[in-house]
Amino acid sequence: MNGSTMNDNLANPTSEIFVPDVSIVVPVYGGSAALPELCRRLNQALQSTGLDHEVILVDDRGQPETWGVICAITARYPRVRGLRLGRNFGQHAATICGIAHARGEWIVTMDDDLEHPPESIPTLLAAGDDDHPLVYGTFEKRTHAAYRNLSSELMRRMLKRAFPDLNEDYCSFRAIHAPLAKQLDCFGFDRPYIDGMLSWLTSSTRSVSVPHEQRQHGESTYTMRKLLSHAANIFVTFSYLPLRIATFGGATLAAISFLYLLYVVYGRLSGSIINPGYASLMSVVLFACGIQLLILGVVGEYVGRLMGATFRRPVYVVDCDTSSQQSKTLNPITSNPSSNAIR
Repeated sequence: MNGSTMNDNLANPTSEIFVPDVSIVVPVYGGSAALPELCRRLNQALQSTGLDHEVILVDDRGQPETWGVICAITARYPRVRGLRLGRNFGQHAATICGIAHARGEWIVTMDDDLEHPPESIPTLLAAGDDDHPLVYGTFEKRTHAAYRNLSSELMRRMLKRAFPDLNEDYCSFRAIHAPLAKQLDCFGFDRPYIDGMLSWLTSSTRSVSVPHEQRQHGESTYTMRKLLSHAANIFVTFSYLPLRIATFGGATLAAISFLYLLYVVYGRLSGSIINPGYASLMSVVLFACGIQLLILGVVGEYVGRLMGATFRRPVYVVDCDTSSQQSKTLNPITSNPSSNAIR
């Protein structure tokens, strides 16, 4: 019996792998300068609560020096693990990569710029339980630029109308129970949106108020163009509203065109229109063509998403792992060891 147990443990060393209370997942794009301070505060905040933890830093190929900074941090803090993606896959894909490799009972996601205070993580975790597997950190006052705050508020209002199931307090500072979080890696979207996916998985959420701190280093990489692109992706992926707008817009244009046709016929018969103007005719034709091209563009966006799903492009590709040498020896457990490197 003892020999059998020993052999089983050697064949499956993951049975003794340490499972932390919480895993902190941080996608890193432009905040490498803040990482040493972030990890120091994370270590201090979580050790003071007695929570066993791990930190996963996912390099999304934003800055060349980021991976060197992550490697230096992992050498100093044994509980920190670094993952480097093959290219820039985006914040949400990088976050899903970190979640797939996390081992904690709860998984907290946060930004790399210190706007999300590490000291608020115990507050998020205290609000979560089996009946509320998703907890969002909400900010009474945001420290972003005025245009960013305005665009975010408009985005929330539009998304709430287009996607009623979406939690209006959605934020990248969130605590997710591991069984729920692991489901995110099963979607396979090549352009994922975590909060939309979570709204499909559960409606049992809580929100807690946390401070929103000033960015300590550099500037946000979210330009207006990126924000608009992100918004378009959300609408096309998670809502039929653009198609419905195109449908009603086309129907409205057809009705207006028919009424104008009746007006032209009546004018000709009554003699009030002897020689219809070229300018008005061309204006109607060009307007109608523009609406048609707009509708085709909307339909094309949806067709493009279907093509992307058919191609089954990976959500992320892990190029380097700071624990790779250890994994070759111990074969540590992951959510799906055979497919986590390419997802």
